[in-house]
Amino acid sequence: MIGEQERLAHVPHTPAHQTSMDLYRAAGVDIDAGNAAARRYARLAARTRRPEVLGGIGGFAGGFALDTARYRRPVLVSGADGVGTKLKIAFAAGRHDTVGIDCVAMCVNDILTMGAEPLFFLDYLAVGRLDVDVAEQVVRGVATGCELAGCALVGGETAEMPGMYAEGEYDLAGFAVGVVDQDQIIDGQSAQAGDIVIGLASSGLHSNGYSLVRKLLAEAGVGLDDTLPGWRGSVADELLRPTRIYVRPVLDLLAAGVPIRAMAHLTGGGWPENLPRVLPAGLTAVIRRGSWPVPAVFEWLMARSGMAFEAAARVWNMGIGYVLVVPPGAAEETLARLAAAGETAWVVGELRQGDGGVVWEGE
Repeated sequence: MIGEQERLAHVPHTPAHQTSMDLYRAAGVDIDAGNAAARRYARLAARTRRPEVLGGIGGFAGGFALDTARYRRPVLVSGADGVGTKLKIAFAAGRHDTVGIDCVAMCVNDILTMGAEPLFFLDYLAVGRLDVDVAEQVVRGVATGCELAGCALVGGETAEMPGMYAEGEYDLAGFAVGVVDQDQIIDGQSAQAGDIVIGLASSGLHSNGYSLVRKLLAEAGVGLDDTLPGWRGSVADELLRPTRIYVRPVLDLLAAGVPIRAMAHLTGGGWPENLPRVLPAGLTAVIRRGSWPVPAVFEWLMARSGMAFEAAARVWNMGIGYVLVVPPGAAEETLARLAAAGETAWVVGELRQGDGGVVWEGE
């Protein structure tokens, strides 16, 4: 008697004898691989579970029971973002375990600016051909980001689309939902002249400006395994360091009653495009250069590109990833609480009457 696999091997492989799985796999979509990836995702999502989550990974949708006893007038706050061309560095380096953290960070840091606590997150991973091990690394990073933010990974989508992406490449996007009481929303409208601007240290480039970074590295003939003066590890180490997630220390400040009047997440567009978005008309943010140490990676990029600091600060965060605006009397307490939470922060400027925007002072 021949075994099942042997028996099938003797059947002519004509379309009439192929299963739907065989035909779909031949077209570039592997349903079995997708199911295997989903099983791994479920184990990773279990690490992020919150008591409000209903059900688990595997259904058509994710449920979340909002705690209405905790929030008197709950407002849901949502955000969506991706990782951008930083993914090109991950592809080239063959390292996929940090970009998921970036994806979560870009979303949860955005909704945090309104004072919202992130509740749950969903990811969208699009590939040309599904490599289950790579996909698991990516989603493992997403789960780690959710753990850092205190939110639940309730679901997502892995789309296998042959011909859409180059071999070994993918795209990643994320979607976060948070909640804040309506009377606790931070919209920047209470900010006043004389308020203090506090900057929280970034972990590096975060997830912005990578198209220019890659161009400058290529022009300089610098490889990912190279090391540059002052950079922390190899070029790949520096460029793949994940975006810092500021959720827990900032929510702790709010829970302690620190009067934060405005917050900004410094992403694409850097300082001049992000900080003014949260300030009322008639106020200018005056930021002092030299009030924080600029990491070596930004110094190298400025030198290589020939950009002045002000121009570079429109592309990159220059070492500050998140900004708080507080009354003068709250600055000392804010810095002390951030330090106790393990954050590095500095007073970097103040608000003044003016025509808006960001004005640079100092060296």
